Amino acid sequence: MVECTGCGLIRLFPWPSPAELEKYYPPAYWFAPGDSLGERLEQHYRRFVLRDHIRFVFDALGHAGGSGRLLDVGCGGGLFLGMMKERGAKVAGLDFSPDAARVAWSANQAPAVAGALELAPFAPQSWSVITMFHVLEHLYDPMSYLESARQLLEPEGRLVVQVPNAACWQFLLFGENWSGVDIPRHLIDFRDKDLDILLENAGFEVLRHKYFNLRDNPAAMATTLAPGLDPMARRVRRAGESAAVKMLKDALYLGLIAASLPFTIVEAMCRAGATVMVEARKKP
Repeated sequence: MVECTGCGLIRLFPWPSPAELEKYYPPAYWFAPGDSLGERLEQHYRRFVLRDHIRFVFDALGHAGGSGRLLDVGCGGGLFLGMMKERGAKVAGLDFSPDAARVAWSANQAPAVAGALELAPFAPQSWSVITMFHVLEHLYDPMSYLESARQLLEPEGRLVVQVPNAACWQFLLFGENWSGVDIPRHLIDFRDKDLDILLENAGFEVLRHKYFNLRDNPAAMATTLAPGLDPMARRVRRAGESAAVKMLKDALYLGLIAASLPFTIVEAMCRAGATVMVEARKKP
C-alpha cells in the first residue's frame, strides 16, 4: 500500500493484473439464498440490516423526481433490488458476473444484465438514481464509471455511492489488518474527502454523507477481529464446513457484530465511520 505525497490517496502498488485479480472473485463471491436453516437465517439477517440502504436510496429517489427508475451497479445477487422492488421501486441491476445477474433474476425477481457500466445497454438520461455500493474501490478506473453514470442519469438524477472509509477509527487502530483494506480486491482506499473530490471532478455536487450503516460498519470490525468467522471470507476461501460448524461460526460472528456495535456507532457520530455513503447530484 502506498500513499500519494500530493493528495494523500492510498492504493495498492503495484496493482495486480486482471487475470490475477479474477482468482479472488470466485462464483460464490456474492450471497445467494439456499434452503438450509443457516442460509434462511442469513437471508433474514441481510434483509434486516439492508434497511439503512433502503431508506437512504428512497430519500434520493424522492429528491431526483423524473421517471423514478433505479439502477444498482454491482448488484450481486440482487437482494437490495428485490427489497426496493417490494416497496414499489422500478429497478434494474448490473454486475460483472453473469452468474450474479442470473441469481438476481431468479432469487429476487430483479432484472439484471452482466457487463461493465461503460458498455451497458441503457439509453442516456434513463435513470433517476444510480447506486454503487462497494464498487469504486474495486476498479482500476473509477472515474470512467462515474462519468458513465453521469451520462445515464436524468437531469435531476442522483448518484448514491458507498465505499470503505480509510479515514475511520478502525483503520487508525488496525492499519493494514483492517478488513476495509481487503488486499488485493480493493485497489484504492478512499477517505471521505477523496471520494468527494472524485465526485466533484466527475461532474457531481455532493449533497450529504452517512457514516454508519448497520450492514457494513459493525461487520467490518467483526471481520477485522476474527477474519476466519466472516461468512463471505469463508465462501471466498471455499472453506469446507459441515452444517453444524457453519452454524456455530455464523453465531459467533453475529455475536461479535453485536459487540462491535457501540464502538462503530460512536466512530460514525464523529464522522469517522468505517464506511461513507454519499448522495450526489448531477451538475448541469
